[in-house]
Amino acid sequence: MKEKEQEFLTRIEKHKGILYKVSKMYMDNPDDQQDLFQEIVCQLWKSYETFRNESQFSTWMYRVAVNTAIVFLRKEKRKVDKYEIASENIKDDEGDSHIKESQLDHFYIAVQKLEKIDKAIIFYQLEGFSHKEIGENLGISEGNARVKLNRAKEKLKEIIKNQGYGF
Repeated sequence: MKEKEQEFLTRIEKHKGILYKVSKMYMDNPDDQQDLFQEIVCQLWKSYETFRNESQFSTWMYRVAVNTAIVFLRKEKRKVDKYEIASENIKDDEGDSHIKESQLDHFYIAVQKLEKIDKAIIFYQLEGFSHKEIGENLGISEGNARVKLNRAKEKLKEIIKNQGYGF
């Protein structure tokens, strides 16, 4: 049993960035993100017996993480806090890393305002999944995945624009 636990922990450590991204996309405050992260790890461990190596571990992990995030939101009935971040909060004299961090914060705030399925589609696209892979993971056709991705991107652009962080 010890060997299996070590194998699991090694795989989680290798791909933990996925879990952080999912947590940040679905929850707005750090405490909730940490709770979701832990919930995902628990679900991955509970489901680890069912992983049959028919796909890459990271692909299976994505699916479990996104499904867990959706269930977690439904179960907790949490609402994303709505708040605006004005673009004037970004100062010219701050370093590039701070500006990029601010841009990323704007992005995550916008993503949190999307519907659950749109969040999942955006997440998969950011991770480099093809339309076919997105469709397979969400149980929809490749064409439907392409259409939903384009619509989600348009919604995201509109949300970001409305946040005052125009293009």
